[in-house]
Amino acid sequence: MQKDNIVVNKSFDFALAIIELYRVLNNEKEFIISKQLLRSGTSIGANILKATVAFSKKDFIYKMSIASKEAR
Repeated sequence: MQKDNIVVNKSFDFALAIIELYRVLNNEKEFIISKQLLRSGTSIGANILKATVAFSKKDFIYKMSIASKEAR
């Protein structure tokens, strides 16, 4: 059984907030920025989840750096 991972939990909550913001922007007819925001905001959590099952420390660092870039 895996213990709670605060980074995974926070990235999941962030993705939910991004999805809600996407819906608001989409309703305001802001399509281009909202789509990019949705892609980058949800990919943070996806990359963090990939990092949690990395094959090596080097692989973990690489995947977390991708998540960091998306967050910036």
